[in-house]
Amino acid sequence: QVQLVESGGGLVQAGGSLRLSCAASGRIFDNYVLGWFRQAPGLEREFVAAIRWNGYNIGYADFVKGRFTISRDNAKNTVYLQMNTLKPEDTAVYYCAADSAAWSVAKNYDYWGQGTQVTVSS
Repeated sequence: QVQLVESGGGLVQAGGSLRLSCAASGRIFDNYVLGWFRQAPGLEREFVAAIRWNGYNIGYADFVKGRFTISRDNAKNTVYLQMNTLKPEDTAVYYCAADSAAWSVAKNYDYWGQGTQVTVSS
């Protein structure tokens, strides 16, 4: 079992920055993938970024490339999502997810956090 707890969301003006954290506990192995997804009202959950726990693979959705950075601190069992140059369309609930074999498809992840709200005002 894996437990995930997100934090760091909030209200920020367009152009600002936020750093989301995802604290993981339980059985996390080196090949596990930790992903960030987001879901805006009325829309499907979409992939934002993912990182393999051993750090060998990192990927981003096209719409966040150059603005968001995913990283992990193995000593703290935490994955981060640094979000810069935020836009109003980035407003959503952001979720952290973990799985041994998934990547960018939400339904393939077995473990999810409760989500953290990010609101970007114009």
